[in-house]
Amino acid sequence: MLRRTFTTSLAAFVGQAYATNGSQSIRGKLAPGPKPTLLTPAGPITLTGDAGTLFVLGDLRLKDLDVELLGQPASAEPGAPFQIQPLHKRAVFVYKAGKRLMVTYWCEVCSIRTFTPGVCMCCQDETAVDFKERLESDDLSTAK
Repeated sequence: MLRRTFTTSLAAFVGQAYATNGSQSIRGKLAPGPKPTLLTPAGPITLTGDAGTLFVLGDLRLKDLDVELLGQPASAEPGAPFQIQPLHKRAVFVYKAGKRLMVTYWCEVCSIRTFTPGVCMCCQDETAVDFKERLESDDLSTAK
């Protein structure tokens, strides 16, 4: 019985550590653009990430929204850019009416959901921003 309890506890601890992977969370108002910035009470923070994430952060429709980003500072120096997790980790959220929502994009014509702004891959219409509650099935933070 003791071995089973220990094994279960160890597996839960390792799973939690792997899922967080040393990431931190920062929250503030987004100032999108070619060099996106997060405006926080402590001051502006420059944001970096992979191409897909930067594409989302450059979307002007997200301007001044209450945003939460998962990642870590690029270095220990004060004022260092914040490195956001890759797009496939779903690390960009907004808060609306007290709910934490993922940033997604939706084509009304084709019913296709994407995770970066732009035109639909099918009909070539512009996709709309669609904030969506994160489901457990959407959790790709433990994907290899």
